[in-house]
Order: sequence, then structure tokens, then C-alpha cells
Amino acid sequence: MSAHNFSTVLSFELRRTLLRPIYWLTTLSVPALMAIIVALSFFSGSTAADRAQSAGDRVSFQYVDASGIVAADVATRLGGTPATDPAAAEGAVQQGTLDAFVSVPADPVTDPVRIVARDEGLLNSNQWYSLARQLVSDSAAQRLGDDRLVELTRGVPMTLETWKDGRPSAGLGGAVMPAFFLILLYAAILMLGQQMLNITVEEKENRVTEMILTTIRPRVLILAKITAVIVAGLVQAAVFLVPALIWLGTTGGQLATSESSTPLGLSEIVVDPGSLALSALLFVGGFGMFTALLVVIGSVAPTVKDASSAFGGLVLAMFIPLYVTPLVASEPDSLITQVVTYFPLTAPIATQMRNATGTLSVPEGLAALVIVYATTGVLLWAAVRLFGAGSISYDTRLRLSALRRPRAAA
Repeated sequence: MSAHNFSTVLSFELRRTLLRPIYWLTTLSVPALMAIIVALSFFSGSTAADRAQSAGDRVSFQYVDASGIVAADVATRLGGTPATDPAAAEGAVQQGTLDAFVSVPADPVTDPVRIVARDEGLLNSNQWYSLARQLVSDSAAQRLGDDRLVELTRGVPMTLETWKDGRPSAGLGGAVMPAFFLILLYAAILMLGQQMLNITVEEKENRVTEMILTTIRPRVLILAKITAVIVAGLVQAAVFLVPALIWLGTTGGQLATSESSTPLGLSEIVVDPGSLALSALLFVGGFGMFTALLVVIGSVAPTVKDASSAFGGLVLAMFIPLYVTPLVASEPDSLITQVVTYFPLTAPIATQMRNATGTLSVPEGLAALVIVYATTGVLLWAAVRLFGAGSISYDTRLRLSALRRPRAAA
């Protein structure tokens, strides 16, 4: 009978959740927003490049060179001509008949290059810095006479190989999957937390819990509700995973690429089975712990409004590790790092962060897992016990002393 009731409640909650338009609107909004951001970033980068190219095609400027570095052919290629009268060239810019005037000092290493140019707006006026920089740097590179030296002035290609404990470390490629589970945990709590509170409290507010509990045990009812939320969370995870992989494959994990940055390709992602398993277990345990805690809050609070206030504090506690990210990521032995790693509410987040940044040892990871799952078990026990008493406490806030009372039917 209990198994039948469990499946009945589970299927009811799943249908009620998955058939709600707001669920899919919330679920699809994040991937849609990611797609919009990527598209806007690509469009913005393309438009900026086109604007810079078109501006470069039509720019005309005059210059004076006290250093003797500027090469005439480089200046001509960029659209520049020598100024016979610097004051007149500045006046032409001020009158709008000349785009820019560049004055190169005798020692451009210590003295700034002076630029007088047409105002192109706050964001677009940076092109004049690029123009003057290119005028001087290209001229200097040309005078070197060695093509290799010219290329070195534009940047040195490098590769980085890091080692830890006698083995090559994964670096950025090894942080992708743990970071994905961290983001997924945040998304699951933020998007499903309020729903978990609602399905715990709404029957109590609607005065229908007494009728429900005449045919089903509180333990079966609440465990079915929790299972329904977990399944709904897994559906959301699948919805997030597909566009995330597409975004990673097309952009290399970057919203915009530039000549000075190298996107991270799919082939560079390191899948460490141990790290991946730890991240997955932390995600499941962390989500289960926060879900059980929300059930406890919903069982104690008399209304959804009261429960929502407590949910805000819970979310704030989740974000505590983010405020100390540099410390957690770089100083694993510090007191703050150790506290947020082993404190139950912050352990899933802090441990995921350390796992992604490579500062988490195997014993620390196992200890954090034990803490998270032990806390989850205790909270589930408390949730079932409190739900049985709190589900019919319509107008009063249930006291935690109800945990000591014997259950009539659990």
C-alpha cells in the first residue's frame, strides 16, 4: 500500500510540476539567455571589428615625429601625412576637417604620445589610441630588420605545463566539469528551492493536509514530494547540459574571443574520473541536503510567506564561499577555507570550488562527502518527523521540540 501511495504522489507531483508553464519558462530561460548572450557577444564583436575596419579605411591624420622612429611608408599605409604646421593641424581637427593629429615626442618610452582627434563617443574613441600605438610600434618593428624580432614585438606564443605531486596537473581543462556541477547546484537550488517550499506548505495553507494524511503516511508523502523535486531537477540539468556543451564547443567557454586569447576547445577538457565522481556526489548530496532543509523550514513555517523569508537566509548562506573565492582557491590551509569546507551549509559549494581549482586533497574530499551526506540524513529524518506534526499546524509556527515527540503515524 505504501509503495502504491508513493508512486501515486510521485506521479501527481511530477505531472503538476512538469505541466506547469512557469516550470518550463524558468527552465528554458537560462539556456535561452545563454544563447542570447553568446549571439549578442558575437554580434557586438563583429560589429566592433567592422566599425574599426571601416574607420581605419576612411581615417586621415597628420603627424609630427621628434623621435625619428616613425617610418613614412607605415604612416602612409595608416592614412597619415607629415604635418608642416602642427598648430594648423590641431586647428583642422578642432574645425572637423581632419580626423586626428599625432605628435610623437623625442623619447616615446618616457614621454606620452599626444593625440588630438575627432570625438567618436566614449567607447569608439579608443581607436585613436590604437592608431597612434600602431604608428609607433609598426615603425619600430620595421626598423628591427629581423622578421623574428618583429613578431616578438607583437607577442610571444607560449605553452604552459604545470605539475603537481609528480604528475601533470589538468589546469583550466580540468576545472570545466567540476565548475559545471557547481553552477548546476546553484541553479537547482535557486530555481527549485521556492517550489520545494511551496509543495511543503501549500496543502497546509489550503487545509487539505488532514484529508491527505488519512490515506497516506507522512513519511511516504514527503519522500515522494522530495523525489519529485529531484527528478524535476534532473530534467532541468539535462536541459542545461545540451546548450552548455554547444556553447563550449562553439566558443571554447568564452563569450567573445580576441587575438590575445585562446579559446578552450573540447579536446582540451580533462575528464578526471575521481574529480568527476566527487563533483557528481557533491552535487547529489548538496542538492539533497538543501532540499531536506527546505522541507524542515516548510514544515515549521505556518505559511509560504514565512517560509520564503527563511529561504532568503538559506540562499545567503550558500553565497558565503563566493565572497572568499580568492582565499578558498589559493590558500587551502587557511582557517576560513577550512571552515567553509567542513561547515555543512557551505561544504557543497566550497568543496566544489576547491575541486575545480585543484586545491582539494582526496582525504578532504572524502571528509566533506561524509559531512554532507550525514547532514542530509539527519535533515531528512528531521523533515519526516516535523512534517507529520507540522502539516496540521495551520496557524502556529511549529517548535523544534516536536522532534522529541513520538510520531503517531510516520
